[in-house]
Parts: sequence; C-alpha cells; structure tokens
Amino acid sequence: MLADIKPLARLLKLPYFPVTPTFPWLGPLGMVPLPSKWLIEFCPPIPTAHLTDSADDPLVVFNLADQVRETIQQTLHRLLERRPDPFGP
Repeated sequence: MLADIKPLARLLKLPYFPVTPTFPWLGPLGMVPLPSKWLIEFCPPIPTAHLTDSADDPLVVFNLADQVRETIQQTLHRLLERRPDPFGP
C-alpha cells in the first residue's frame, strides 16, 4: 500500500481505501494485498514480583520499560535475520 485515501474511504463507508502500485491498472484486483510471511515469537515473561513495593518510583518504572524495549529490540533483530524471502517458496 502506497497511501490511504481517507475521504474516499469515508464516502464508500470503508475502513480505508488503499492505493497500491497496481490499483489503477488492475482495477479492484489491484487492491488485493500481496502475500506475506510472518514470524511471531513470544518472549519469556519479565519477572516483576520483586518490584511491587517500588511501583511508584519513576526510576524503577523507567528501568523496567527500558528492559522491555531492549528485549523487544533484540528479538526483532534476531527475527530479522531469520526472515524468509517474501516471494520465495
């Protein structure tokens, strides 16, 4: 999808109106998205039981949020290396 024409989507009572590279030339068939492959991974839970007494401390909350962000970023980098070719078998 290259763009979303919101006024046209509202007029047609659609959630969105996508503009794709093939839309004008292939008609409605150009609005069909290309197939995509997804990798979904659930990370192990981050223990927070020891933080219940200091839940109001901004530094503790910041450190926990930083740990969550770092875990997600490392997982994304690892999954990016394993990402399959979207047009391959």
